[in-house]
Amino acid sequence: MWFTYLAIAIALFFAMNIGASGAAAAMGVAYGSGAIKRKRLALCIVAVGVFLGAYLGGGEVVKTVGSGIVPKDLLTAEVVIIILLSATLTLFCSNIIGIPLSTSEVTIGSVVGVGVAYKALFVNHILVIVAFWIIVPVIAFIIAWIAGRFITKLEKRDKRWRGQSGNWKKGLTLLVIAAGFIEAFSAGMNNVANAVGPLVGANLIGTGKGIFWGGLFVALGAILLGGRVLETNGKKITNMSLLQGTLISGTGGFLVIIASLFGLPVPLTQVTTTAILGVGTAEHGFSLLQKGIILKILKVWLVSPVLALVVSFTLVKIFIVPDLYILLVLFALLIATFGLKNLYNTIQEEKRAINEDGGGI
Repeated sequence: MWFTYLAIAIALFFAMNIGASGAAAAMGVAYGSGAIKRKRLALCIVAVGVFLGAYLGGGEVVKTVGSGIVPKDLLTAEVVIIILLSATLTLFCSNIIGIPLSTSEVTIGSVVGVGVAYKALFVNHILVIVAFWIIVPVIAFIIAWIAGRFITKLEKRDKRWRGQSGNWKKGLTLLVIAAGFIEAFSAGMNNVANAVGPLVGANLIGTGKGIFWGGLFVALGAILLGGRVLETNGKKITNMSLLQGTLISGTGGFLVIIASLFGLPVPLTQVTTTAILGVGTAEHGFSLLQKGIILKILKVWLVSPVLALVVSFTLVKIFIVPDLYILLVLFALLIATFGLKNLYNTIQEEKRAINEDGGGI
């Protein structure tokens, strides 16, 4: 029984972290642009949005995470603990690196790792989910780029569209706050499943109760822990106009809501980031896409679900169905990976030394 309580506790703690890192960022545009000046008010609006999104529309994604990837009979309290721990560890690593990461990707990766360990996966469902991880951010970029070009021309033609004074500023301020609320609502619809989906799939808690408590703890996480994320995101986007901010939040929010209605867990972080890139490209050209940070983010997006898969697979093989041979292979692979990385760095350093000395061997 204590495994059940532990699994629920980890899930609710995970939900609070989802609220802190992801949901709080939904109001970053409104806060950074000055549309909402009080941080606590912004966080409260986020909390209401994510709770309503989870409570009113989170059921379909919960079904997918809980029973659409691996058979439900595989999900026990112990397995759920492994899934949630794997997702949490992967998110922790990404936070250390400083790269925004999708909770959907690491959660799905963790569930898939369990399925691989037991050799039981709904492969077709996984392929559909992964396809939408690519399709939805691409659509977000295209929409933001096209609409961003129109906004850039509009703001150059008439400065009132930048909302710098008068009634135009009030109207655009309300618009960007509404878009942020929609993005928070979409985060609740999609992300609450990452915390409570495995619990529901294992029948440790009912769907209705899981969504309610998951949504509540995501909201609490946004209020209690989201201040720093909101401050960081706000400072990064102070040079963004109110119309551009509305476009980014609205694009991400509506696309994620549509995906949630079909039960598809999609990466809100990716969708929002690609929308920002779309707006930036519309204003500054495609040279923006050559920045190294974008390539770094893409690499982490690719590696993260795989890393979560490996972590959950390894934990299953250690604690539930021990397999010494597979563990030895994984350990050897880990050593080989670090060895190749160090060898590559050594070779690069030798090349630089030769070039700097102007000589050769």
